[in-house]
Amino acid sequence: MLIYKIVPRAEWENVTEAYQGSAHDRADGFLHFSTRAQLPDTLKRHYAGQGDLLLVAVKAQTLGDALKWELAPKRGEDFPHLYAALPKDKVHSVQPLNQGADGEYLLPPE
Repeated sequence: MLIYKIVPRAEWENVTEAYQGSAHDRADGFLHFSTRAQLPDTLKRHYAGQGDLLLVAVKAQTLGDALKWELAPKRGEDFPHLYAALPKDKVHSVQPLNQGADGEYLLPPE
């Protein structure tokens, strides 16, 4: 199963061996991921109007015990949270997140 991390391109380009997370991730103590089905709502809630974003895909099973599925009370569903940095060698793919004319994010094919 693939899980996804949304990362500004400028942040990702500075990663050498492992992504430490955004300021929000570091404040929470884990990296926030989403499933494919959760991405549209995550993008609307947390990334509206932002450009130059990347969609980083990772095979969940490669992350071991540092990956926890936890309930997000405001959304009423479990989200994948990584309690460690994300090693670049665990990344399955990195794709740009483009926006349509209406400003909605267009998810790349799986």
